[in-house]
Amino acid sequence: MATQVKVMKMDETIKINEIFYSIQGESSWSGFPTVFVRTSGCHLRCTYCDTKYAYFEGQEKTVDQILAEVESYGAAHVCVTGGEPLLQSAVHDLLKKLCDSGYKVSLETSGSLSCENVDSRVKKVIDVKTPSSGAADSYIHKNTALVSLNDEFKFVISAESDFEWAQNFCTQNNLFEKSNVFYSPSYNVIDYRWLADKIIEARSPARLQLQLHKIIWPEATRGV
Repeated sequence: MATQVKVMKMDETIKINEIFYSIQGESSWSGFPTVFVRTSGCHLRCTYCDTKYAYFEGQEKTVDQILAEVESYGAAHVCVTGGEPLLQSAVHDLLKKLCDSGYKVSLETSGSLSCENVDSRVKKVIDVKTPSSGAADSYIHKNTALVSLNDEFKFVISAESDFEWAQNFCTQNNLFEKSNVFYSPSYNVIDYRWLADKIIEARSPARLQLQLHKIIWPEATRGV
């Protein structure tokens, strides 16, 4: 059963880890120049996490300050990521105002918190935690009923058992029919070709996803 998590009540500010401009490396919007708004704080501790610096680092910013910084880059796409953005209630106001401003907005979330109040115009990219993550029981299943064809599910594969688990999860929850499904090889753990072969062998409808930003900037740990 998923752990009950208390969402921080920050009606006026959001603790932000970083805001930067780069190339989107994941999701169906991969390749687009994108402004990334990374919130601070996460209640999960996934074994393969590559943004541990976002657990605690950050500073409070008002939604208007964030919007002004986003606007300065002149991009069409904005990705709100973390950490776990939905830990902070004011994120919902930020998402709405980004959509109102005409941006193409995506939200990266673990699915361990309710997506019920996320603006319907936002592309939800739900990173369902596989067994190797250490957080496989964190997903809230009511989120499955809240997705549309605009939304996406991502599974990080670190072992063959993760692949089989993801296949079963998607089949049991009809995810292949409800939305886009991506399988991503855990960086420096699983070979790209191995996962490609597994998808082909299983006749899986899932899409192979490589982390484009890590291919372009393999030496960078932040700001990409």
